[in-house]
Amino acid sequence: MNSGAGALFIPANQKSIPERRPPRFELIAGALCLDFINTLDDRFSDEPQELLKSYLDLASFGEDAGILSDAQVEHLFQRSMQSPAPAKRALEAAIQMREAMCEVFWSLIQKKPLPKAQLMVLNWYAQEAARHMILVQTDGHFEWKFDDMGNEFDAPLWPIARSAVDLLASDQLQFVRACASKTCQWLFLDESKNHRRRWCDMTKCGNRAKASSFYQRKRDASL
Repeated sequence: MNSGAGALFIPANQKSIPERRPPRFELIAGALCLDFINTLDDRFSDEPQELLKSYLDLASFGEDAGILSDAQVEHLFQRSMQSPAPAKRALEAAIQMREAMCEVFWSLIQKKPLPKAQLMVLNWYAQEAARHMILVQTDGHFEWKFDDMGNEFDAPLWPIARSAVDLLASDQLQFVRACASKTCQWLFLDESKNHRRRWCDMTKCGNRAKASSFYQRKRDASL
């Protein structure tokens, strides 16, 4: 499914990103980690589309997903301009983690043996994320939060890794699906009442499939 998201162009003379910009990523998966896997669009086509082309794209995904604030994205963007090398390494790590997550979830969907090497990669990122978790008291109750989210280039990876291991260890894992459209195959969490959802988004892939089926039936009837 082509989300239309891509690298966010920043003119050379623009020193900051807009204070509030329209969302650039379609977050329809129902789980943060699955939305992140979907940032490689048309994954199984001859021309997959990489939606994380720059560090700012990674930070923008974090903003759209609600794991980074506008101010945190602005700060990380400014730091990435000053220190492009570590920002690039964080982007490369994000893509490595995404592909490891993808192989793990796809092996489960297809009922194939788990790729042990990729599970080790995911475990490494999950353990790294755990190092940044702190217990805080808020409004009379305690909750886990990630520290230093606005300063570390790899901060967007922490909640994504946590989302993946939480989903893998939950009873919701059985409801992870791939879109039935062969030109899409985005992953999503089927939270429908009867757990028979087939499409990542009924208004897009679902409607296209219905329209294709309708015209095929009309053509067959006319023969």
